[in-house]
Parts: sequence; structure tokens; C-alpha cells
Amino acid sequence: MGVAVYLDSILVPLSLIITIGYHAYLCHTIKNKPSRTTYGIDKLRRTAWSHNLNQGDASKAMLTVQSLRNTLMATILTATITILINLALAALTNNSYNASHLFSSGFFGSKSEKILILKYGSASVCLIISFVFSSMAIGYLIDANFLMNAYGEFLLSGGYTQTILERGFILALVGNRVLCVAVPLMLWMLGPVPVFLASLALVCVLYEFDFVCKFPQSQKQCVAVT
Repeated sequence: MGVAVYLDSILVPLSLIITIGYHAYLCHTIKNKPSRTTYGIDKLRRTAWSHNLNQGDASKAMLTVQSLRNTLMATILTATITILINLALAALTNNSYNASHLFSSGFFGSKSEKILILKYGSASVCLIISFVFSSMAIGYLIDANFLMNAYGEFLLSGGYTQTILERGFILALVGNRVLCVAVPLMLWMLGPVPVFLASLALVCVLYEFDFVCKFPQSQKQCVAVT
């Protein structure tokens, strides 16, 4: 029992520190050196793209719809996945509690009632937060799509439309990342060791997606752009 409590109290907070610290570093890099991150480069390109669009231009209306469609569909998929996983997690909670005696080894962590509630509660909260942010992102992206294709006498300035568009992309990114953070927490039911290993793997994978790399001529190593 002592080993189980020790693993839960050390590895799980360490996993959260790793993931939260990585995203804090990512936010700092996006703010100060956006050219080093894929999100920063995409933001700069979106800004230039939106400035080149004439609001109310019928010839570019279809281009706007097609450009936002993939992001909108991905955000809808994220929101759908989070609510489905949350419902499945709630259904499995009772069965896991009844079968907790099968995982009596200290490797699987503590099996007390409070720890079980904390395991499923933390994952459920992350999933709900991801669903809320993804839902808000869908609303902002739809609103931005409408503003870019608006006709009429009272056309809004491009700055307001750009703000709505960026809010949609930011909320979509946050919803996606909270879902990623929830994956290691869902593995907590298998013990604190899978949580720690999953957090390390998650950070390594996200680093490859988030930071821009340039390949030298040998193409054998990847060096981050400075």
C-alpha cells in the first residue's frame, strides 16, 4: 500500500508538471518567437490571408468557406470525441470499481475510493473542458466565416473579423490540447507508471508537431529554427 501511494503521489504530479510546463514553454515561444512554432507561422499566414480578402467579395466567398471547413470539421470531431469518451468513462467507472481487487499490485497504484474518484474525476473534468472550448471554437469559426462573406452597406472592419477568426483558432487549439492531456489521465486507471510514460510520449510527439524544424542536406537530423 505504501508503494502504491508513493507512486501515485510522485509520478502523477510529475506527469502534470511535464505537460503543463511544456505548454507554458509553447505559449511563451508563440508569443516571443512565433516563427519557431507551427501555430505562430500559421497565425502570420492567416493574418496576411485575411488582409488580402475583400469582405463581401463574392468571387472569394467559396475560398473562405473551403479554407475554414477543415478546421471546423476537426473542431467538431474533437467536441464529439470528448463527449463520447466522457460518457463511456462514466459507464466504466462502476465496473472498474467492482474489479479493482484484480489489480492489487502496487504497480497499479492505490485503489482506495478517494483515489478512484480522483482518477475518473480528473479525466472527466479535462474532457468537459475540452468539449466546452471546442464548442466555443465552432461558434467563433462559424461567425468568422459569416463575417468574411458578409454583404451589405454596414461591412465590419477587417480587424474585428481577424479577431473573431483568431479566437476560433485559439479555442480550437486549447480544446485539442486539453483532450491530449486527458489521455494520460485516463490511463491512470492502469496505474501511475502508464500516466508518466504517456506524458513523456505525448510531449515528444507534440514537440514534433509544434516546433518548426529544418533539415540539413544530410537529412539525418532535425534542428529547431532559431
